Amino acid sequence: MFAFIPHFIQSIVSAKRLPETTAHVRITRQSWQHGFLEGEVSAGDFEWHFQWHFRRGELSVKPSQGRALIKEPLGRFLEKQDYQLEPGGDYAFTIRAEL
Repeated sequence: MFAFIPHFIQSIVSAKRLPETTAHVRITRQSWQHGFLEGEVSAGDFEWHFQWHFRRGELSVKPSQGRALIKEPLGRFLEKQDYQLEPGGDYAFTIRAEL
């Protein structure tokens, strides 16, 4: 039983060493009537423009370079914060990766 304790502690320590990048989000347009949010997101050296059609559950991110790194975490952020997001607002969230 005690042989597993060092491995368990090592796993906890390694989990805390995951790289992190802060993503910055700016909402530029919103329409509750038409069901969309539009904005810009940047992380590391990347910048994207996004449109989120929340009634259809569609998130588009452009340009394609680096899109695979941001699309899923951005989608989770938008879904979690949706009613709190306002045009002109600046927001941030953490990505568990180095961009």
